[in-house]
Amino acid sequence: MADVAAAAGVSGQTVSRVVNDSPRVDPATRQRVEQAMSDLGYRPHRAARALRTGRTETIGLIVATLASVGNSRMLQAIADAASDRGYALTVVTATGADAVAQGFVRLHDQGVDGAIVLNEATAAARGVEAPAGLALVVVDSPPDDRYTVVQTDHVAGARAATAHLLERGADTVWHLAGPEGSYAAAEREQGWRAQLAAAGIAAPPLLRGDWTAASGHAAVAALPATATALFAANDQMALGALRALADAGRAVPDGVAVIGFDDVADAAEYRPPLTTVRQDFDALGAAAVDALVAAIEGNTPASRTIPTQLVVRASS
Repeated sequence: MADVAAAAGVSGQTVSRVVNDSPRVDPATRQRVEQAMSDLGYRPHRAARALRTGRTETIGLIVATLASVGNSRMLQAIADAASDRGYALTVVTATGADAVAQGFVRLHDQGVDGAIVLNEATAAARGVEAPAGLALVVVDSPPDDRYTVVQTDHVAGARAATAHLLERGADTVWHLAGPEGSYAAAEREQGWRAQLAAAGIAAPPLLRGDWTAASGHAAVAALPATATALFAANDQMALGALRALADAGRAVPDGVAVIGFDDVADAAEYRPPLTTVRQDFDALGAAAVDALVAAIEGNTPASRTIPTQLVVRASS
């Protein structure tokens, strides 16, 4: 920092202000300091800064699995948003309350400033106390005074999907739900039931999968021959359902209309192209990181619900 100050003809305090993005530096001086930093190859030392500020500018992510498309999309979104805010990211995979508790301890020992808990890991996190001083944001969870919640509007998305299938003439809509214990799966099931109830229709028996295409293929074996509409809780299970229907000689959408949830990158390439409920993963990840950074910086973050959008394609 002293070398940069000498090269730019400023004080060490001015260099510090530029490094910390203080507004108390005029543009010409900032440009001169940044040029000196570039010329000398200067980079702030994260560990040294942590000793001074008490913050490492690192956040943690606890996730049950990265094998599902939704979780991998969220990892990318959170990593991008953290990078934009100047934060590094540490990822811990954990299944069950004990593993989540150990994950919190590991992240705390590594000096992270805060953590985001994602999707399936949230159920386990609700029964675990995070270490004191660890800011916490949870993606997809019931409200809780211990942390800020950021979530997709799963209920509204599921209602829109169900309403679309009823509007095209289905007498009822079958639902291929996600795994038990998943908050997102439960919310999507709730939206499906609510829309059927609003139409005065009793919900048919629930089909159940585990988010994978294989589970969707297996579950559709229980779909009766009279069914004309299926709402799957994610696009991967919808993909398996499309294959099972094709194997059974049932045309989509003329025999059975199918809708998924997520709008994964390949949804438009399914055969037929899949109608689905689009989650805005980028907005969800950015909202989670923004809320966590606000908490780290001593502000009061607000919980947020990100809206969904029904994307109609040939499968319905």
